[in-house]
Amino acid sequence: MSDDNEVIRRSADEPAVFGVLFDRHATSIHRYAARRLGQQAADDVMAETFLVAFERRAAFDVGVADARPWLFGIATTLMKQRARLEAKAWKGMVAALAAEITPDALERSDEQIDAERMSRRLASALRALHARDRDALLLYAWGDLDYEGVAAALGIPVGTVRSRLNRARRRLRGAVGADPTSDLERDHGRVDAAAQRA
Repeated sequence: MSDDNEVIRRSADEPAVFGVLFDRHATSIHRYAARRLGQQAADDVMAETFLVAFERRAAFDVGVADARPWLFGIATTLMKQRARLEAKAWKGMVAALAAEITPDALERSDEQIDAERMSRRLASALRALHARDRDALLLYAWGDLDYEGVAAALGIPVGTVRSRLNRARRRLRGAVGADPTSDLERDHGRVDAAAQRA
């Protein structure tokens, strides 16, 4: 089938066609919500995102081919309504991160300790970020949106996205003891692997 905007346009006369949008993007929305709120809440956020999108499909700018930023924007708004759940999930994140790091011998125990410390620092730094900066960072890193996509999702200018991402990166670098002026990631890259798991 054609681009997302054509699917949404056709769904005005044929509502069942909107299911194509669900098939294309539900997994991405669910994965993003699960990383932020946990698996159980992700089911609800994903379902609510597509319900809201279906109900508001007439307001979608059909001049935009890709609906992902719009969908991630809806999901982010819904997640803000679940801020308490997210705060609780961030607290549990440290244990989950530590569980992902499994050394298979004593020779790696020092590395594990360092990695666990870094994971705790990153999780704490992510929790401490202002919600606006965290939303921009996680849409970029976990939502796999580019700067323009993050801007569309949050309804802000691209320059503001750049500012928020730079501020978030500086704070995360500071939290892990990295030189804030070092280049931890390229402009077109993603947040480093430890931050993505945090």
